[in-house]
Amino acid sequence: MIKLILRGLVLTSFALGMMACNTVKGVGKDIKKAGETIEETAEKHY
Repeated sequence: MIKLILRGLVLTSFALGMMACNTVKGVGKDIKKAGETIEETAEKHY
């Protein structure tokens, strides 16, 4: 049940984020930034 709720929240967040991006270039920048943030967080914890 928790996985289902979490999945819904992730999908909703993704959808809202996509609506905030006006161009394909903007989407690319957002995805790149998200990847960098995840990478930095992973490096801090390992």
